[in-house]
Amino acid sequence: MKKLLFVSIIILFSVFLNAQQPYVLLVSFDGFRWDYLNRNLTPTLDSVENQGVRALSLQPSFPSKTFPNHYSIVTGMYPEHHGIISNDFENTVTGEKYKLNIKEAVTDAKWYDGEAFWQTAEKNKIKTASYFWPGSEVTLSYRHPSYFMEYDKKRKYSERVNGVIEWLKLPYSERPHFITLYFESTDTDGHRYGPNSAEVNKAIAGLDSIVAEISGKLHSINMKDSVNIIFVSDHGMAETPPDKKIEIDKTIKDYKFKTNGTGPLMMIQPDKKNMDSVYSILKRNENHYKVYKKTEMPLYYHYNEHAFIYDIVAIADLGWSLVPTDNGERKNNYWSAGNHGYDNHQANMHGIFVASGPAFKKNYITGTVRNID
Repeated sequence: MKKLLFVSIIILFSVFLNAQQPYVLLVSFDGFRWDYLNRNLTPTLDSVENQGVRALSLQPSFPSKTFPNHYSIVTGMYPEHHGIISNDFENTVTGEKYKLNIKEAVTDAKWYDGEAFWQTAEKNKIKTASYFWPGSEVTLSYRHPSYFMEYDKKRKYSERVNGVIEWLKLPYSERPHFITLYFESTDTDGHRYGPNSAEVNKAIAGLDSIVAEISGKLHSINMKDSVNIIFVSDHGMAETPPDKKIEIDKTIKDYKFKTNGTGPLMMIQPDKKNMDSVYSILKRNENHYKVYKKTEMPLYYHYNEHAFIYDIVAIADLGWSLVPTDNGERKNNYWSAGNHGYDNHQANMHGIFVASGPAFKKNYITGTVRNID
């Protein structure tokens, strides 16, 4: 399989090693499912594809969640190796929590293993920048880009684009040559309304207009033909009907255990002495989910080598949701109209890869590629 993402970024720089450094803009549309490009809502992205390359889909790593996959894209590593094993998890030794909405956690470099591409570039005297990207805000100075913005969901999309343009207008010696840019609307509306909703279609069209805005503003500063733009998404989205809930912990209520995660993926940690008993019960009651011991996870998941993964992992069938055994409002809070995190081999979990620029072929289409490549 041809490597078109992580390796392609490196190749873009090596090609021009003895000439002027190239510019690479890596744009993420969170939750933009691979087939959203087939809804006749993206004329600008269609134009980018015609001028450049498109993969049939971009396969996320498991679990198909936001933070693990954004960090896989910039490290070329599976979550079990780069350490961001989910959006929320704990250090099983100290009990410390990593949560995507807690600033102190997401900016603490100790959670992030491996080396993000901006760090590699900076080591080689290439300035980088990030207008939002998981891992870009860490407080260790040598592990974040030269320029970066702290994530603000309320930041207007045009303001984000303008921020990138201002970086590209800096004097050449100060200008970043690798930049990341992030937009979340298809993920937000996919969760809230479901992937087949009118609201998601509106979000798709809105992001296509952002592509046009990026192109127009690059043209206005005479850099449209100098920048290689890569559009990706971290994962797709599946419909999750409210009647497809699994109260998986009901069957093991007589044992002491803790869980981490809800929806598509739940990790379960029983007392060590009860581990085999709990696993056997869950295995016997498999219905719309699969359960594995960590040590027996299928190798294609690449999800058993990190110390923070619990001893038992349950993965819901596509569209089903693992929820805590509880009544009323609390349980309902774990449900949304759409979700992701399922088996990364499911097509609905796949994202997009579309790119164009001086280093890319024209009107070239390839099959599914993996985001670690």
